[in-house]
Amino acid sequence: MDTQKALAQIAAEAERGELIFPTTAEMALKVQRALDDPDCSIDLLVKLVRAEPILAARVVALANSVAYNRSGREITEVKSAVSRLGFKALRVLATSVVVKQMQSMAQTPQHRKLAIQLWEHTAHVAALAHVIARRVTHQDPDTAFFAGIVHEVGGFYLISHAASHPGLLEGEHGSLQGWWEEGEIVTGRAVLDKLGVPPEVRKAIEYMWDGYLAMPPQTLGDTLLLADELAPVESPLTVLSGEGSEGVESSIEISLDDETLSGILAESAAEVASLIEAIRA
Repeated sequence: MDTQKALAQIAAEAERGELIFPTTAEMALKVQRALDDPDCSIDLLVKLVRAEPILAARVVALANSVAYNRSGREITEVKSAVSRLGFKALRVLATSVVVKQMQSMAQTPQHRKLAIQLWEHTAHVAALAHVIARRVTHQDPDTAFFAGIVHEVGGFYLISHAASHPGLLEGEHGSLQGWWEEGEIVTGRAVLDKLGVPPEVRKAIEYMWDGYLAMPPQTLGDTLLLADELAPVESPLTVLSGEGSEGVESSIEISLDDETLSGILAESAAEVASLIEAIRA
């Protein structure tokens, strides 16, 4: 099966809702569904989080990160961590567990290497988006954090199912650019549906797919695009999509009142590092 046919088959399955997620992600999906309930109590959320050890560890780690622990008081148990983070940040972590589990579904050494690189890219984009939202574009940081986590879910899904569709990741670089982009976008939309991603975040990701970064950056979409451009780890899917690899645009500079983007990122380096560590473990 060639790349074009493989992409078409996965995209068609995704559009029909035939999405396969790892069973180990089910508890994190339960947390997401609970968060969608306006009557959900914090006690129920704490119970669900405690039932998933990986999620529980990440909740405590994020609550103690530089970004969320402004007081410097360390938290060691889940209930206090959930209270400190709030529901938006908890959704980020639940989703990060699902995405990380999708990474683990890659079945060959080549595909696992791609998935690991994509996860590293995702973690950097999410952390940078959080800081850029707070310091540059003045968007909600938790929403930007969440958008960064899910911005490449279509790619994760394609990689995780590549072994069942020979030829999917073996096409000549750039030779099927239109087909790859279309397949990734269709699949991405289906996975975003499955994860219950809010319209605001979906709109930002669609904006990112268009690839136009406004200057000065102002919207959630701009936040995501800028974080993607600044991420020190490039998405491995850029080559497959035909975009090539010309190096990360780490030299982007923006003047913001009395500050510069590079100055803000330098000041926020510890915050970015703590966010990355909390979600990628």
